[in-house]
Amino acid sequence: MIVVHGGAGAWGTERWKSGVAGVKDAAKAGFRVLKTGGSALDAVEAAVMCMEDNEVFNAGFGSTLALDKRIEMEASIMDGKTLNAGAVGLLKDIKNPVHLARLVMENTDHVFLVADGAEKLADLYGLARREPLTEFRLRRWRELTQKLKNGEMKPLPKLTKLLQSHPNLFDTDTVGAVALDKDGNTAAATSTGGRALKLPGRIGDSPLIGCGTYADNKAGACSTTGIGEVAIRLVLAKTTCDFMCARRSAQQAAESSIRLVNHRIMLKSSMGLIAVDTQGRVGAAHNTPNLCWTYMMSKMRQPKADMRAKVMLGSKPIVEKTWENANL
Repeated sequence: MIVVHGGAGAWGTERWKSGVAGVKDAAKAGFRVLKTGGSALDAVEAAVMCMEDNEVFNAGFGSTLALDKRIEMEASIMDGKTLNAGAVGLLKDIKNPVHLARLVMENTDHVFLVADGAEKLADLYGLARREPLTEFRLRRWRELTQKLKNGEMKPLPKLTKLLQSHPNLFDTDTVGAVALDKDGNTAAATSTGGRALKLPGRIGDSPLIGCGTYADNKAGACSTTGIGEVAIRLVLAKTTCDFMCARRSAQQAAESSIRLVNHRIMLKSSMGLIAVDTQGRVGAAHNTPNLCWTYMMSKMRQPKADMRAKVMLGSKPIVEKTWENANL
C-alpha cells in the first residue's frame, strides 16, 4: 500500500481539482512499483518524483521563492528495513531532489548534503536539471513582497504574531509518500521548495530525518507537511512512528501527533501528516483547513483522495471524516 500527500494548508478551491489529480497520479506511480514486486523505497521515490514534476505542488518544478527571490529545494528519503536515510537541501535547479537524496543514502557515507556539495554529487551522477520557477510562484512572491513594501507586516515583526494575524500568508505545501511493500518493509520520502519568503539558507523539516521523514519496520512510516519549525521542535515524524511502535494504529498515531502539536507549540502551528503502520493501516490528520492526500492498496482499482483527512483542534476532532470515507 502507499499513502501520498501534496501538502497541508489552505488550498484555494480553484486548486482542489489539480491537487487531487496530482496526488492520485503520484499514488498510481508508486503503486505500480509495488504491484510489480518493487520495494517500498522505490515506490515512495517514484511517487514523490511524480509530484516534483507537477507544478501544482511546492516541490521540484513549482517550488516557492525565498525572500531574495532564490529557490532552495530540499528532500529526504528513508528505508525502514535498514534505517538508512539520505537528505539534501539548498538545491537550485535539480529536477528531482528526492532522487538526489537517495543517491546520498546509497552512494556516500553521509546522510545530509546541501548546496554546492549536493550539486556536485548530482553532476557526478548526471542528474537532470530544470528551472523550477513557475508563473504562479512568481506571482505569489510579488504579492507577498508587495505587502512587505506597503508596510502591512511592519507592526508584526515576530513570526508568531504574523502567523496569528495572517495564517494563510505563507505557502507551506510539501509533498511526501509512505509505503509498505509485500515483504513488510516500510519507507518514507518528503520533498519541498520550502516556505514562501523564507530567509535564504533556512532549512525546514523536510530533509531532517525524524522531523519531516521517518520509517522503521518496527513501527511504520510517516511524512509531515506544514510549518517546518513545528515538526523540528517535536521531531514529529519519529514521534508518530514511536506512537505506532507503542501499538497505536497509524490513524491513532497521526491524531496523537497533531494533538501534541496543538498542545505544545504556542503559535499558529499549521501541520499535517500521513502514516502507514506495519499492519497496513493508513493514518492521516491535520489542524489546517486542507490536506491534499490519497492512498491506494491491493484490490483497489483507483486511489481514494480528498482535500481533508481528520482535522484536529485541541484534544478532540472537529471533523468526523477519516480516510475510511474519503471519496473524491
